[in-house]
Parts: sequence; structure tokens; C-alpha cells
Amino acid sequence: MRILSAMILGSALAAACATSNADQIIHYKLDPWHTQVRFTWQHVGFSSPGADFTDVTGTIDGNQDHPELSTVNVVIPVKSLDTYVPALNEHLIDSGDFFKTQKFPTITFKSTGMDHINKDARTFDLHGVLTVNGIAKDVVLHAHANKIGAHPFYNNAPAAGFDASTTLKRSDFGMSAYVPMVSDDLDVHITVEAIEASAYDKKMAEMAAKKK
Repeated sequence: MRILSAMILGSALAAACATSNADQIIHYKLDPWHTQVRFTWQHVGFSSPGADFTDVTGTIDGNQDHPELSTVNVVIPVKSLDTYVPALNEHLIDSGDFFKTQKFPTITFKSTGMDHINKDARTFDLHGVLTVNGIAKDVVLHAHANKIGAHPFYNNAPAAGFDASTTLKRSDFGMSAYVPMVSDDLDVHITVEAIEASAYDKKMAEMAAKKK
């Protein structure tokens, strides 16, 4: 009996220690109103037009104890692309010269790791797999943590905000039309505002109730 009691006590202590030593994880959802993905290109050397994706959703699992273990997942519908020129939107989305929208309607990003973390400068490189037109490529986002803390518009819920940038070659994703007259390189700029998931869901529910 004493042996059994000792085993039970030992198991309980082990479980308690495991819980106390577990990393603190905050699950965030991206705020689509304050999250933007924009890219620009060179057009025949004369101009640098750009486009935005207006529907960006995703999650961040922020590891407070080991930030390098945090994860990011993002989904972007191709049809949310907006160049603010209707004819160009149609060409990019529907022609097949660029996005193969009918077959591959979404763009995804899934993080795979983080390095070059500079806590003083609040910068880091976020590695991940970007999938466009069904083609998956490793990419690196050079990121800066703008602010991590309580959000005043979400009842002081935990929130995190980042800016990031990278340069991609569109030909890597099956979009080589008009290269080199229209640049292969795309300069990508991202800004993200993420809210703790339950607080975000509560806010969205409250807003939906007011519309009824």
C-alpha cells in the first residue's frame, strides 16, 4: 500500500512539475482590418505599381518563454487581390498568365522556424513555406516586433503587432509572363496586428449582434 501511495504521489508531483514548466502559449488571430500584405514590381522601367491582398486571415501561436518556437499560419484568397485598376485585377486573377486562381484559389504561408533574433532591436527572421499556384517554396521574412502587450480596443486583451518584408521571384511560382520587361522580383511588405483568439472572437460576436 505504501509503495502504491508513493507511486501515485510521485506521478502527481511529476505532472505538477510538467505543468509548471510548460511554455506559456498565447493563441492569436490576425485582425484583418489591420493586417495588410502589399507587393510592388517594376513596370518596363517606368513605374513601380503595386497591389494589396484585402482578405488576410490566420493565426499565431506565440510562445512567450521560447519565441523561436512560435508558429504562424496565414491564408489569403487570390481573389482578394486589388491593384485598384479593375482591368489589371482581371488580368492578374483570371487570365492564367499569373495566378491560376480556378485551380489554386488560395495562397498559404506556414512558418517553419525563427532565427537571427535580436531582442534589443526586436528583429528576427521568420522562415516558412509559401505556397502559390500549388507551388511551395521556402521563404524568409525579415521581421520587426512593433509592440506586444494589452490592446485598448479589445478590452486590454493580449495583442502582438509586426512588420515584415521580403523579395520574391514570381517565376518561382509559375508566373514568368513578361519577364524581364515586367520585373521578376516582387518586393513584399507586410503589417500584422494579432489579437488573443477568445478576445477577438468575442469582439466579432458583439459586432455581429449589433448589426441584427
